Amino acid sequence: MAPEKLKEAEIEAGLSELGDWRRAGEWMERTYERPSFPEAVDSAGRVAGIAEELQHHPQIIIDHKRLTLRLTTKDAGGLTALDLQAAARFDAVLD
Repeated sequence: MAPEKLKEAEIEAGLSELGDWRRAGEWMERTYERPSFPEAVDSAGRVAGIAEELQHHPQIIIDHKRLTLRLTTKDAGGLTALDLQAAARFDAVLD
């Protein structure tokens, strides 16, 4: 069973706690700047490990020194508590 889609007020509250994440329609996203391309790739690997633990996988975009993560819960048709949890976990290892 998919997690329940959050209400708009819940999404806004969750994003305000996360800080650098922003809303992009039914997605939330954040871009991290890294000192080099290899460090951006290494950061993506750390994200992948967390995503496997959570069984919740973001879109990962690497553009030279920028690592962009995008989250949504496709089964729920939008953002869920799992997206907010994953974002917080990613921030904990990448900030």
